[in-house]
Amino acid sequence: MNYISHLNAVFDKFNNDKRLNTTHVSLYMALFYYWNLNRFPSEFYINKHEIMQLSKIGSNPTYHRCMTQMTSWKYFKYLPSHNPYKGSRIRMSIFDTTTKQVRTKFETSSEQVVTPNINSNKQIENIDKLSLPKNENEVLIFFKKKKWSLVEGKKFFNHYKSIGWKLGGKIEIIDWHSKAENWMLRAEEIKDKDASSNKNYARNRDYLKTSKIKDYGQPL
Repeated sequence: MNYISHLNAVFDKFNNDKRLNTTHVSLYMALFYYWNLNRFPSEFYINKHEIMQLSKIGSNPTYHRCMTQMTSWKYFKYLPSHNPYKGSRIRMSIFDTTTKQVRTKFETSSEQVVTPNINSNKQIENIDKLSLPKNENEVLIFFKKKKWSLVEGKKFFNHYKSIGWKLGGKIEIIDWHSKAENWMLRAEEIKDKDASSNKNYARNRDYLKTSKIKDYGQPL
């Protein structure tokens, strides 16, 4: 995916879409920022409070209304978790600069209803408790609970510790559990790609074999 062509097409669409206001555009760019940080996967996890902070949206109803509207307008697909311990998911639509619009295929046709969080104060309190792991062992326990290798847990902990548990060097991570879930998702995608590459290599390896014995002492 060429993100420059994508952004050119998106801003052209913004310009022609009279339904949008500045809040919609701000929300989309916040999501694009996280999509970019995660290297443009087909699906990634988000935390509502981080997105609201980055997009400068101050109220839950406005956030959910914009999410619902931009999902119905096919800018992205929002899959809320309704769980303070697990981030919601986003599937971004892909655009190009031609007249033909290209979108990612959504893997499920079931729609989840977006509803405001009634117990928002309680959820924020729970998320604050999750903001950062106390130590590496806490991360390893979480990865083991999710049936993931401890090696991946160590990689996750070392990576985010090295960047001060901040995204882009500026935004503090609010919910490290959702970041760990996203890490696992990316690791699974990388594993699938590696497995596919190994199959292709094994399939083509026989073509590289030769039974002819060459005399490299002969002149060319």
